[in-house]
Amino acid sequence: MTVTDRIAIDPLGSDIPGESARLRALGPIVPVELPGGIPAWAPTTYDTLRELILDPRVSKDPRQHWRLWPEVPEHPSWGWILGWVGVVNMLSTYAGDHARLRKLVAPSFTQRRTEVMRPRVEAITAELLDALDGAGDAVDLKAEFAHPLPMRMICELFGVPDELREDTATLIAAIMDTSDPTPEHAAFVQRQIGSVLGALVAHRREHPGDDLTTELIRVRDEDGDRLSDEELLYTLLLVIGAGFETTVNLIGNAVVALLTHPEQLAAVRAGEIGWDAVIDETLRAHPSIASLPLRFAVTDLKVGDVTVPAGDAIITTYAAANLDPAHYGPDASGFDAARGADDHLSFGIGVHRCIGAPLARLEALTALPALFDRFPGLRLAVGEEELRQVPSFIAFGWQEIPVRPRG
Repeated sequence: MTVTDRIAIDPLGSDIPGESARLRALGPIVPVELPGGIPAWAPTTYDTLRELILDPRVSKDPRQHWRLWPEVPEHPSWGWILGWVGVVNMLSTYAGDHARLRKLVAPSFTQRRTEVMRPRVEAITAELLDALDGAGDAVDLKAEFAHPLPMRMICELFGVPDELREDTATLIAAIMDTSDPTPEHAAFVQRQIGSVLGALVAHRREHPGDDLTTELIRVRDEDGDRLSDEELLYTLLLVIGAGFETTVNLIGNAVVALLTHPEQLAAVRAGEIGWDAVIDETLRAHPSIASLPLRFAVTDLKVGDVTVPAGDAIITTYAAANLDPAHYGPDASGFDAARGADDHLSFGIGVHRCIGAPLARLEALTALPALFDRFPGLRLAVGEEELRQVPSFIAFGWQEIPVRPRG
């Protein structure tokens, strides 16, 4: 196929596994069209995506390497992408700029700091389970458990005051929603970034505390380098969003996967399969982020028989790579907690590995065993076919998870 035959990506993410398989049948990298008509390339295999992530000729900086970057502000349907690439943080910088920001930010996300949070994760988990115990016959597990645990943890970690927490959640949800590539939606997101995160920074400058926002405001390296005001704002956008929304989906996707595979849940309960394996398989088969925009070809890139021209955009297709049967076998599309899929790409790889991965794993490793221990009869309150994917080709998760805690 040629670039004139671009495949339109479903902005609602209605069938991410099916769409990934259809694209994979066309080749290892396929020309696609993102919401609003943004042209890009979609890697479809594990090896292709892994190689591109690690290739120094692939950039994450649109200002330097996206041929269409000058057109974005003027295009009526492309503004939605600004929340992803029109920012200055580790997600949108390249080479030395990326290394500099990671060097400034990463020390705040050490394994030691994560481990210190364990008692608080356990306490919030217990509190939420107590509330579920007193709830009615059917509840939305996402709203009552999978969402509030990471939301409360990330807000406490970053010192987000109570009056900004709802707006913070609304902002992250709006960025993940790719169903509305209109100027109005894009303008709303940009206003929210400035008002919500700007208010957080102002609050912590006036009331510094033992939190990561205060730490990022103060951080300097040995040469005295620090985050600029713009870098600070957009780094907060990245780390709060990545530390919250993705863990919501990790917990929710794992619950749904186990409830729809009762034989695997029984094996987990019997100790035959560990919770670490459950989390890895959830991240592989149902990654919280299905596709992440955008990366850019610094030079012409040869991928199989295809040449991706310099300046073209590439999406980071975690779901397609993780479901590749050439890497994970003919049953790659299925959930198998005993698979041992700890080489999934959902947390990235190399210098681009997610610095918040230890916190996400800690929260899921705490929440999931506690949930199923408290409610051994937990089951879905609707058929699996009635669950609705969040309206996004980026996020991979459920809008609601109706369950009956007591069976």
